[in-house]
Amino acid sequence: MVIPSWPLPLSPISERLRAPLSAAHSRGTPIVGLCLGAFAVADAGFLDGRSAVTHWEMMPALAERHPSIRLDESVLYIDHGDVMTSAGTASAIDACLHLVRKHLGSAVATRVARSLVVAPHREGGQAQYIERPLAEPATDTAMPHLLEWALGRLDESLSIDSLAAQARMSRRNFVRQFRLATGTTPARWVLEQRLGEARTLLETTDWSIDAIAVACGFGSAVTFRQNFVSSFATTPTAYRKQFADHSAIGRRGGGGNTTERCRRATSATVSRIRR
Repeated sequence: MVIPSWPLPLSPISERLRAPLSAAHSRGTPIVGLCLGAFAVADAGFLDGRSAVTHWEMMPALAERHPSIRLDESVLYIDHGDVMTSAGTASAIDACLHLVRKHLGSAVATRVARSLVVAPHREGGQAQYIERPLAEPATDTAMPHLLEWALGRLDESLSIDSLAAQARMSRRNFVRQFRLATGTTPARWVLEQRLGEARTLLETTDWSIDAIAVACGFGSAVTFRQNFVSSFATTPTAYRKQFADHSAIGRRGGGGNTTERCRRATSATVSRIRR
């Protein structure tokens, strides 16, 4: 059950809504509070003693109302499995795409993201845009080109220095501009793109784990597995068993152009930054 928001002035949840929410939660139905919807989820008692997030402007109000909740303003969304909360409107879209990816796989989530013209995947651990300053004019042209360049080279090292050099910026200025444009660090962004492409390859090809590790820039299967398990709490092999699209594997013949898939799957990120 999804509570997409909550009306101001944030009145307490009514018994008329609390009862069906509690019944659904007892049956094992996940409860999702997007943005200010986290207030209703908290009022229902599902977040006591747990971590949660809501729109950054309303964090103090939620903390005062439910002091037992551990609020984290540094994340986009928090998924406990049975209960999920998200930050503001853009983060709510990220949370919904996370749910689509979780239950239907990355290929479906990417198609939905393209139709919405948003980034196909942003991890919940990224920071909210709290009073985000406007990007400098140079970023509007330099950063999208840099992202396209990097997405076509996920199998290379892509160090901060190499990215900064490609963007023709000093390391310090590049890191600052990159965070303004994407909301995360260069290293984290590169890792997320590699993991996202790896998930797509696990779902849509019969490539070996070693081949996917090399194609996505992890260098070795060991490093790939460690990063994959750390991010998704499952192994690449287990993920493939759950989400493999066998019809897609048959059509692709076990491969395809990895670089082109990287560019297509993340073109929405570039489009959003250009705007």
